Amino acid sequence: MNGHRDWGAPSDEQQPLTWLKGYPIYAAHFIVVVFVASMIVTTILMGFQNYALVRWIGFNSELVLAGQVWRVLTYGFWNPPTFGFVADMFMIVWFGRELEKFFGRRKFLFLYGALYLLTPLLLTAMGVFSPRAMAGETGAFALFIAFATLYPNVPLIFNILAKWLAFVLVGIFTLMAIAAQDHVGLLSLWATAGFAFAFVRYEQGHFTLPRLRLPRKKPNLRVLPDPVTVKKTYLAAPAAKEAATMAEVDALLDKIAKSGIGSLTAKERAKLESAREDLMKRGAGRG
Repeated sequence: MNGHRDWGAPSDEQQPLTWLKGYPIYAAHFIVVVFVASMIVTTILMGFQNYALVRWIGFNSELVLAGQVWRVLTYGFWNPPTFGFVADMFMIVWFGRELEKFFGRRKFLFLYGALYLLTPLLLTAMGVFSPRAMAGETGAFALFIAFATLYPNVPLIFNILAKWLAFVLVGIFTLMAIAAQDHVGLLSLWATAGFAFAFVRYEQGHFTLPRLRLPRKKPNLRVLPDPVTVKKTYLAAPAAKEAATMAEVDALLDKIAKSGIGSLTAKERAKLESAREDLMKRGAGRG
């Protein structure tokens, strides 16, 4: 049990839901109570030769694909009284309780819920090609497989280790299904047993699930202006302004040479004086 992925089922989840006369009651017990109640109702209906209920709640892939999806959930509530049903209830109580103690209530309920739904979901997918039907509780034996995976060396019946008993029972049930040409039973056996084994090994940290990497949208790229070009743009303006000023000064000097300084207007005089001051400042800066 070293390397368990999460010892962290919260402590309150590993405790009983309630106590009844000093006896701890777990979620596994409530599951059994529901199935036993369904067995009693099934027995009464069968005693009156009334099979209308099973026609409404039993699984049928054609009807599920036609929209009657509730059958994926209700198929397990038609349970005639048989020794197999009794054995399944003992498995849920005993092995389910131990799994719930170890993993915690939420993970146990997830495990059993997945086992319960796995068979009808697979049969629904197969029903696209070949119609399938079934009724009655399923998933209890897979809880034993989960227990044997978690505690493989625990001695059980006649001191047979749990792992060897699991191998023997899976083998026998497989041969029984093949002999009876029970394809639905064979599929349910291997699918639920395989899922239970994988669930425990995953929780123990022996493997991890692959992560899906969804493609990310590439950000839109903007073309930025060349910084050199920008620099040239800003430097060109003063140069152009300076060229225009010198041309005006030359024109004013030509006017003075032709008509004398008295021919300049006050505005032209001010402009010439301003140009002279600029030249003096530049000369002082170079010095």
